[in-house]
Amino acid sequence: MILSGHQPEYLPYLGYIYKIAKADKFILVDHIQYLQKSFQNSNRIRTAPGENGFAWLTVPVITHGRRYQKISEVEIDNSSDWGKKHWKTIYLNYKNTPFFKDYEDFFEKLYLKKWDKLADLTEAIIYYLVEQLEIKTPIYKSSDYNFKGAKTDLLIEMCEALGADTYLSGQGAKCYVEEEKFKARGLNHVFSDFNHPVYKQKYEPFVENLSVIDLLFNHGQEAKKIIENSFYENKENKPE
Repeated sequence: MILSGHQPEYLPYLGYIYKIAKADKFILVDHIQYLQKSFQNSNRIRTAPGENGFAWLTVPVITHGRRYQKISEVEIDNSSDWGKKHWKTIYLNYKNTPFFKDYEDFFEKLYLKKWDKLADLTEAIIYYLVEQLEIKTPIYKSSDYNFKGAKTDLLIEMCEALGADTYLSGQGAKCYVEEEKFKARGLNHVFSDFNHPVYKQKYEPFVENLSVIDLLFNHGQEAKKIIENSFYENKENKPE
């Protein structure tokens, strides 16, 4: 049984959703320290060709005097109407895409609501995206457990708590994962070889590593097949 996990991210990109789809269980790792200037509160969407062809959307959060807060504790700074700004940016850049109308109602209501905790916002988006893409992987939260370890030890703890025999990590974990520790506990570990698909966007040239909403608004239910076709190049490293 394959477990994968990641910190909750705002409007996550395709590789994040791919990890959820490839796992039997997925865990939102929200009990660890919040990382400023990261995808935990920020991501990119497509815009008209220009200097970059994309725009950053960043949820303002309160960090002053809270350097060591957990992700689950981070509060949104609602002193500005950031939700209205994000919705306007999304609407203006995607209103003419083929499937925007199918998802417009959810996102409009999402940004009209006042959110106090960043994790509540990011989780609501992730759950919605998974539902729309018909991904059946159950999602858990690490803050519901009493995990004590860090890095590899944390991954092993999560596997044992959720009954998994294999952990699927992203490529970024190569800098810290100690695979011999998994073997010592009778567990397997594999790395995702996610290959970013090229799909039709509103504008050319193609820009990769955007929020998955770019794919969803442009391709609707076909988005699931596009994500699933992002395959593991290294067949020996493919979790079965």
